[in-house]
Amino acid sequence: MQRILILGGGGMIGQKLAWHLAGEGLNGDRDLDVTLHDLGYPEPSAPGRKRIGNVAVAGTMTAAVAEKPDVIFHLASVVSGEAEQDYDKGWAVNMHPMWELLEALRAHQAADPGYCPKVIFSSSIAVFGAPYPEAIGDTFLSAPLSSYGAQKAVCELMLSDASRKGFVDGISIRLPTVCVRPGKPNKAASGFFSGIIREPLNGKEAVLPVDDSVRHWLASPRSAVGFLVHAAGLDSARLEGRRALNMPGFSCTIAEQIEALRRAAGEDAVKLIRREPDEAIINIVKNWPRNFQTDRALALGFTAESDFDEIIRVYIEDERPGC
Repeated sequence: MQRILILGGGGMIGQKLAWHLAGEGLNGDRDLDVTLHDLGYPEPSAPGRKRIGNVAVAGTMTAAVAEKPDVIFHLASVVSGEAEQDYDKGWAVNMHPMWELLEALRAHQAADPGYCPKVIFSSSIAVFGAPYPEAIGDTFLSAPLSSYGAQKAVCELMLSDASRKGFVDGISIRLPTVCVRPGKPNKAASGFFSGIIREPLNGKEAVLPVDDSVRHWLASPRSAVGFLVHAAGLDSARLEGRRALNMPGFSCTIAEQIEALRRAAGEDAVKLIRREPDEAIINIVKNWPRNFQTDRALALGFTAESDFDEIIRVYIEDERPGC
């Protein structure tokens, strides 16, 4: 039996991952013991043992891995906008717990040299900073221009070094902005990419704080879960020591998103989008990556949507079945 730990298991991606594991197993293995760890959980919640804890509190990560899980999905973090607004909280939640996690796993490995768990870390394309080429390739410099991006980049380096030393077998997957996110808006600066689709599809008004010409790199929640699952089964020898991967996605402008919404739901849905420029959001978004060329990830078997119409279809299928 494989022991699986999902840190951040109460969040949207953590819940979808847990539902996937309950229904389909992990890369063909259905004999799983799944534990979720978070501050709280939605109702109804995905199957698995539930543990409550704050990863920013000293000792929490050590306790979370006391049972020596075989696979750890590290999804716990505060989102981009919150990390930028609250500097102390961003570093306390997004960086320090990774150090405690790796130290706890190193201690387990010292006592049991045969123990080397798989650690899948949900990083972000925020590890990159402008100026950008037309499409960011696999060798582009990681030089973040936000606190959130810096925190993710530091965790990538820590995980890579711990893997080099043989304490863990880690992979960092740099997620595109996940869209269309279900549920209520969160504090992510990128939240409007989902909001301008989700809210109109549900008959509600949405605020667009940036210009229609803004271009960004997107993938669905279904793809994000697929990335995590695929990474857990990947032979890390194929990474050749480069343990951070840019995930595939689709690059499009806000105007193209809106046109896809029009095709999916008509003009009445589009009319629910209210343009309300927000300088704070504009200043954050202007430094974000716009397009990628993800040859490594594609060669390793990762897949995502090929257009925004498909991303909307996935949202409707997964969140509004029967519509």
